[in-house]
Amino acid sequence: MRKGFNGLSALIRAELGHDPLSGTVFIFFNKQRNQVKLLLFEGDGFGIFHKRLEKGTFELPIRTAESQDGIIDWHELQFILQGVDLTSIRFRKRYDRQVVAA
Repeated sequence: MRKGFNGLSALIRAELGHDPLSGTVFIFFNKQRNQVKLLLFEGDGFGIFHKRLEKGTFELPIRTAESQDGIIDWHELQFILQGVDLTSIRFRKRYDRQVVAA
């Protein structure tokens, strides 16, 4: 967890093959999973959020066939940061408008 803006940006480019300037939030955990860093380019500069837990660990996102890249939505990120068990979450049915190509 020693890397800063430049080190994390280089890691994103070299290891993940992504553009750190894309506006995507990149999540990094330490080995013990008691620290997390989020890196985000906000258009005019990078921002880092760093959280260290005094007790407990962060849960890693669940990878599925659709999200092999480890892409999660912002709800899952909130749950991870708040310590919610991701396997126990059940969402109720909601209307999902399907966009039809014209």
